Amino acid sequence: MNQNHLILLFDGDCNFCSFWVKFVIERDKKDRFRFASLQSIKGKELLEKHHLEPDLSTVVLIKDDCAKTKSSAALYVTKELKGIYQFAFVFMMIPKLIRDWFYDLIAANRKKIMKGESCIIPTESIKNKFLE
Repeated sequence: MNQNHLILLFDGDCNFCSFWVKFVIERDKKDRFRFASLQSIKGKELLEKHHLEPDLSTVVLIKDDCAKTKSSAALYVTKELKGIYQFAFVFMMIPKLIRDWFYDLIAANRKKIMKGESCIIPTESIKNKFLE
């Protein structure tokens, strides 16, 4: 894997998370992101490597061998997408405690927000973006 890649770990059983992954893939013009579900072998290895709980249920962004979670991870992703999305990074000025409270509120209701099929099945054109 290229050292410039950012790894996004996501809940593979969550439709909202799958939507988020698809959103990032469609806007990742520089092919910077790679993905793994938290439930996958690679996801569990990365959680352990970064001393995160094995049953974690949040988005995790690994950049430069540093793991960011919750609102910090989501906002760093928007920063990397460039364009209009990077302006969301201004929310980093809000204290993490407050940002994560809003993140947790959305996370607690994510299955109600996005109903339907929950897993993302990579097509041949995006298969290389997923870690095994």
